[in-house]
Amino acid sequence: MTNTIYDITRESDAILLVGSNPEEAHPVLGMQLRQAVQRGARLIVVDPRDIDIAKKAEIHLKLKPGTNVAFANGMMHIFIEENLIDQKFIEERTENFEAMKEMVKDYTPERVAEICNIDADDLRRAARIYATAERAPIMYCLGVTEHHTGTEGVMSMANMAMMVGKLGKRGCGVNPIRGQNNVQGACDMGASPNQFPGYQNIDKPGILEKFEKAWGVKLNPKIGTKATDCFPKMVTGEIKGLFIFGEDPVRTDPNTHHVIKCLSSLDFLVVDELFMTETAKLADVILPGRSYAEKEGTFTNTERRVQRVRKAVEIKGNTKPDTWIFTEIMRRMGYPQPYLTPAQIMDEIASVTPSFAGISHERLDSEEVAGKGLQWPCTAKDHPGTEIMHVGKFARGLGYFRPAAYTPSMELPDEEYPLIMMTGRILYHYNACAMTDKTEEINEIAHTSFIEINTEDAERLGIADREVVSVASRRGEIQAEARVSEKTNPGECWMPFHYLGGANWITSDALDSISSTPEYKVCAVKVKKINECAGCSECCCE
Repeated sequence: MTNTIYDITRESDAILLVGSNPEEAHPVLGMQLRQAVQRGARLIVVDPRDIDIAKKAEIHLKLKPGTNVAFANGMMHIFIEENLIDQKFIEERTENFEAMKEMVKDYTPERVAEICNIDADDLRRAARIYATAERAPIMYCLGVTEHHTGTEGVMSMANMAMMVGKLGKRGCGVNPIRGQNNVQGACDMGASPNQFPGYQNIDKPGILEKFEKAWGVKLNPKIGTKATDCFPKMVTGEIKGLFIFGEDPVRTDPNTHHVIKCLSSLDFLVVDELFMTETAKLADVILPGRSYAEKEGTFTNTERRVQRVRKAVEIKGNTKPDTWIFTEIMRRMGYPQPYLTPAQIMDEIASVTPSFAGISHERLDSEEVAGKGLQWPCTAKDHPGTEIMHVGKFARGLGYFRPAAYTPSMELPDEEYPLIMMTGRILYHYNACAMTDKTEEINEIAHTSFIEINTEDAERLGIADREVVSVASRRGEIQAEARVSEKTNPGECWMPFHYLGGANWITSDALDSISSTPEYKVCAVKVKKINECAGCSECCCE
């Protein structure tokens, strides 16, 4: 996020919410967003479903799944056509605007309305509200990123904000809402295969040598493999061993049959986990992990805020901290890694990562920042941290307009699979249900998977509300309870991804060409009654 949760929910005049259902996926932030609307912020919701927050919106663009890039290009066309752009910001702080202008000229409101299945005048109203507001943030989530053009969708959000000068100031910015408590911290610490901590690219001159000197070892200069790109390499034998740490891809990755095949092809699988997950059941070795309440360290939240985590409980048994496990593996593989405390590890991070140079456990525990944390970039021990990024200047100097043409989703409906299926979160369960489905009271409320289907489609298929139906794609078939309503448009349906035996058995494993994120949000399915007559000559269905 470029800004803070506080200023985008308390200091904004309008809010553009794209591909996000914060009241269910991020309920604390969702509550703050609702309060922002109550205080007078004008809300524009861009989402294929009638999510609850859309009831509070001035405009709901209920666009066709997979058309975010077309929507953004249409908004920018209107910015230019109606002279809503921030010319001074564009001239002083950006480059490549002319190429952007040339590309979006064909994305007229009428053309975009046809692509996105929305009203052209609603698109014009949304563009005017966002562009003319003094302070207006873009907030987005997996509804933007989980497409084969997800990276271009994110870039399109940045293009929109630059074009109307809404970066580098309060109540504005481009703000992804992270779905898990430390996913931002994982990215920050070099979980991407092409980067060291602090987004220092492996192939940038001097970076590899810096880390070799700091760690006293020769490092592999090759860029690694993204997580989703690992799976086909398991089948071919290019990857023979895997260490999975706190993740359950059997439950969370698309096309579950394929995931199981890939993991079963490995010579050796290690899983570090708290619970016996579906992935852990396939492991050769399971290392018992520790929960957040049994650890010392830091988490970094969605607004780049580094916060201390302190050990709260001691439990019986032989579990070890993650840092001990990683250190011990390094030692046994021939690298003499010393055992460091979490505080010492944070000091090492600060020593090699400019954006974290001013962050330490000692400082996070001090009266100065206790309870608040520090937002990176925090470049020195007396630096207060950075609430708002890109003030006055972008990290690369000039902000770069990156034109992206709309391309349809990889798997579109056809005669055999006539419906588009999307996936997402519900309020009651969390991610892979590793913990929430162990809670009896939660299961009383939300114990089974379901599929939301439009009333018109349900009537055509003879499906009643709460009837258990078959849902099939090119990858498999599952059963779910039908929830018949107007939440989705005709021809579209939606499922939560949390449940065992649920949506990811049939989701598409098409990947974003840049980030390798799967296209969870669009796959073609057919829905039918389970007792549907097969058309035999002696019908027994009566």
